[in-house]
Amino acid sequence: QVQLVESGGGLVQAGGSLRLSCAASGLTFRMYAMGWFRQAPGKEREFVAAIDWSGGNTNYADSVKGRFTISRDNGKKTVYLQVNSLNSEDTAVYYCAAAALERAILGSTPEYWGQGTQVTVSS
Repeated sequence: QVQLVESGGGLVQAGGSLRLSCAASGLTFRMYAMGWFRQAPGKEREFVAAIDWSGGNTNYADSVKGRFTISRDNGKKTVYLQVNSLNSEDTAVYYCAAAALERAILGSTPEYWGQGTQVTVSS
C-alpha cells in the first residue's frame, strides 16, 4: 500500500528554518506530482507547495513564496520542503501528498496523504 511518511518537524524560534522530508513507498514515485499542505489549529487544511514529477515545475502559495522551497529526489523517493524565515502563522501540521497529476495537488485533491508532521514556531 502507499505510504507517505513525513519527518523533520519540531519547535523552532521565529526567523528560524527547518527542512521537512516525506519518504514515499508503494508507488512509482517518479511518476507522481508531490505537494505539501498545512493545517493550523482551528483552520482548514491549505495548499503550500507543489512539484511536478521531474522537479522542473513548482508552485507555491502566496503566503510562502520566497521563504519555502520544495524539491524532490526521485532516486530516494523523497520530497522535501525547506522552510525559512518562519513566523507564528506558519505553525501547523504539515502534510505531504501525492497525485498522478499536478493539477490535483493544486486543486487540493491528491490521491494520497501522509500523516503529518508538526511545526511549531515560537516568538
